[in-house]
Parts: sequence; C-alpha cells; structure tokens
Amino acid sequence: MTTLTATVADVHRITPDVKQFRLVAEEHGFEYEPGGHTMVHFESDGEEEEARPYTAVNLPGGSEDELVLAIGRYEGGNGSVYMHERAPGDEIEVEPVDGDLHLRDPERDAVLLATGTGITPLYPMLEQYAKAGSGAAHLVFGERDREDLTFRESLDRLRAEHGNVTVDYVLSDAGEAWNGRVGHVQDHLPDALDGLDGTEF
Repeated sequence: MTTLTATVADVHRITPDVKQFRLVAEEHGFEYEPGGHTMVHFESDGEEEEARPYTAVNLPGGSEDELVLAIGRYEGGNGSVYMHERAPGDEIEVEPVDGDLHLRDPERDAVLLATGTGITPLYPMLEQYAKAGSGAAHLVFGERDREDLTFRESLDRLRAEHGNVTVDYVLSDAGEAWNGRVGHVQDHLPDALDGLDGTEF
C-alpha cells in the first residue's frame, strides 16, 4: 500500500454537516478519472490504524498536487470525525486516487442519482460531462432540506451555463417555502426521467 503525506491547505464548511478540505501533496501529481477516491489513513484511539475512502471532488488537471474532499460528519464515524477535527497546516496520510466509478461514455446520455454525500463522486462526473459530453446529463439529487444540499450553488451554475445538464432536487423535509420535488428520489424517477433508451446510469 502506497501512501503519501498531504497538508491541509484550507477547510471550508459547505453545509451544516459537510466540510470541504483542500489537500496539497507537494511533488506528487494526482492522476485520476472524475469519480475516483483516495484512502485517508488515521489512527483510531491512538493505536490501531484505519483507512476510509473519500472522493476527490475537484477535476484532475488543475493543480496536479491538490485534492479536494467533501466529507460529511457522522457520529460514530471514525474517519469523518477525524477529518472534521483537521485544521489548515495539519498533515494526513492519503493514497493515490483510484476506483472504478467513472464516466464510461460521454457520447451517451447519462442519468446520475444521489442522496446525501453520495453526491461527491457524481459532482465531478457531472462537471466532466458538461464539458465533454455530447448528449444530455440529468442529475436527481435527494436530501433532507435545502441547507443540506451539498454543492447546490455549483450545481445551479453548472445547469445554467450548460444546456446539456439538468438537475432535479428532491427534499424529504422541504418546508412550506419549497416549490420543488418533495419526498424521496425513487418516487420521482418515472416523472423526472424520460426516454431512457441508450442512457447510462
């Protein structure tokens, strides 16, 4: 197992429970397909080493020595609690980005389904499709309420700037002011998705 040392360059809270971490690993170039993940290594209880996977949410090819991770904090989740306690200047051990989840064919229409922090691998894949796809991509993204929608501003900008991108939000606890879809993602798929022949999910 190959690990490398990365420094936390900055930390940004993007929802009440999700923080974004920009990591810099000097003299290491990260090469990966959007949707890939790294393994973060840490000590649990000061003794046993553990590792957890987290998706790189930045597209490759920008600053090659940087990784950006968006991580939700879950009580009892050793990795997420460890990461949410990190601050700029801290060093952490990570692995090169790898994984099999990536966009296979940008010439086919694509449907991406996510709830919660499951959006993290799909967000860079949608960005990639917006730039390189020759068909249409449709994201259906479910969350509890509006303040929990990770990357909402970026997703809204993406669909505003790219005519081949559609984003549907579905909230399970929407409140009265919400005029979008309400309930659970699976309940809206027949209405949200149409003409699925030749579509990649």
